[in-house]
This record gives sequence, C-alpha cells and structure tokens, in this order.
Amino acid sequence: MSTRIAFLKGHGTENDFVIVPDPENALDLPPAAVAALCDRRAGLGGDGLLHVVRSAAHPEAREMAAEAEWFMDYRNGDGSVAEMCGNGVRVFARYLQRAGYAVAGDLAVATRGGVKRVHLAKNGDVTIGMGRALLPEGDVEVSVGERSWPARNVNMGNPHAVAFVADLAHAGDLYAPPSHTPAGAYPDGVNVEFVVDRGPGHVAMRVHERGSGETRSCGTGACAVAVAAARRDGADPAVTGTPATYTVDVPGGTLVITERPDGEIEMTGPAVIVAEGEFDSAWLEGVLA
Repeated sequence: MSTRIAFLKGHGTENDFVIVPDPENALDLPPAAVAALCDRRAGLGGDGLLHVVRSAAHPEAREMAAEAEWFMDYRNGDGSVAEMCGNGVRVFARYLQRAGYAVAGDLAVATRGGVKRVHLAKNGDVTIGMGRALLPEGDVEVSVGERSWPARNVNMGNPHAVAFVADLAHAGDLYAPPSHTPAGAYPDGVNVEFVVDRGPGHVAMRVHERGSGETRSCGTGACAVAVAAARRDGADPAVTGTPATYTVDVPGGTLVITERPDGEIEMTGPAVIVAEGEFDSAWLEGVLA
C-alpha cells in the first residue's frame, strides 16, 4: 500500500536540497532512493538530501543527543553518505525554525563531522560554527585536461583541494571529478575548489563536489578556500590574534567566512525554504524495483 511522504525543497546560495523530515528515523533511504529523489529530471531534484532525524533515534548520532536534539543525516546527490555540508546545515536549521523546532537565536545540530553551532539571525542570515580546519602535510596537485595546479589540502570534516587559478573557466565543465596526485592523498575522494582573486579579502570560486559534480555553492568548500587564501596571504589568526575574514563569491551568491584566533571558523549566508509537498512511496518503490 502506498503512503504519502512529506518533503521540502530548500537552498543556501543555490546549493539545493531535498529535505525529508523523519524525526524517529522510520524511513529506509538506501543510496538508490536518495539518488532517485535528487534526480533533476525524474525526481525532485537536488545537490543532496537532508534527512532530518532526532539524534537519539539514529545510531550514528546517539552519543551527540545530549548536545544536539537534531541530527543532519546528509547524503550526496548520488546517494553516498557525506560527513558534512555547510550550506546544508544552514538550510537544515532554517527547516527546524519553520517547523517550530527552533527559534531565532542559537541552536546545536549534530552531523557526522561533529556538533555544529548555529545562529539564526532575525535578518534571515544563518551563521554556522564550522569547527577548525586541518591542514594535512604534503604536496597535492589537481588537473583538468592539460592544465595542472598545486593545491592546498584542507580538511573541514570533509576533504578539500584548493587551487588558485588565473581564470575560473580553466576548470572546464566540471562534469567529471578533476584528477589529483598523489592518488593516495584522498582515499575517499575529494571536493575540489578553483579560486580567483576579486580584491583584498575577496575571492570567487567554483567547486566540484564529491558525489554531486559542480554545484552552485559549497559551504565547507568556501571555508576551505578562505583558510587557504589566508595562509597564502600570510595570515594565521592563531599567530596574529586577529580574525581573518574573506568574502567568497560562489555561482549562487556570496558567503562570508571568518577564522577566529581560537581556530573556529564561522560561515554566514542565507538559507531559504522554497517549497513543500508530498511524494508517493509507490513511486519510489517502483523506481527501486
């Protein structure tokens, strides 16, 4: 017998998501189901899926339940599991506010990358405490076609390779993942950012997200870019005691990233819920048959 399953659509700087509320973790969402829902022609369409679950109801989040009531069970558009999604956390928090589970002010959200601190501002912006960046040692290079660039290895709870380029068009169409060396640098794949300067403290980027292809925005990627740009520019807040702030333009809008002297990185940007509705479980079962 078919049932109606609620969903919403939302985006953060045009990084868009299917949102599936499931507080008690009752839905089975295997990778093929997620990929079908995120399909832009035959499904609902999205760069990824936000599965909204109470932390106490999910085996991967129960240990965080005392800190954060809600767990963002995030999936890439191809159905694969991801540790974190910065734009996704903002949209996730906006959904909690819309549903009456949160109000303007401070909120904690559990993710596979740890508990993230969120501030829902009254002006509509959402600020996320993204944690600290790790900068693994070793040289990395990324390539598209005949072009190659040195890249900065930055981990924001998920892996990034940040390459500064002369022209964003040099990244090509980004349908396929850019290659990287050494091959063992990213055993689980990598998000690759291509970056150009726009002015002091101001950069623009394009990104190929692991499991999703090129997206209009990537929150963890913008944070990785800001950290890489700061180090390139000789700024390390832990050394200077002065926060480093970068405006990061993405194809879908603008994010503001601040790295504080204690290492915490904050990301501020919009989050919008654009639609809500229902899909028929029989449709999904038919897709998976």
